[in-house]
Amino acid sequence: MADFDRELDASGLNCPLPILRAKKTLADMDAGQVLHIIATDPGSVKDFEAFAKQTGNELMSSGEEGGKFTFMMKKA
Repeated sequence: MADFDRELDASGLNCPLPILRAKKTLADMDAGQVLHIIATDPGSVKDFEAFAKQTGNELMSSGEEGGKFTFMMKKA
């Protein structure tokens, strides 16, 4: 069992598409559910930090491995 409810693969997409996709996916989720996001755009790190602050969704973790950035975001 994964420790997230939905996964969004935004690999190959450039700003602002990963954020827009995440916003759309989160809209279909329930409060407290966790979205796992995969992105390849280095700008997405700052983007998701700002997105979390603006929307009140919690950015639980972010990391980078092999050129892929991963984020865990809990819906507010």
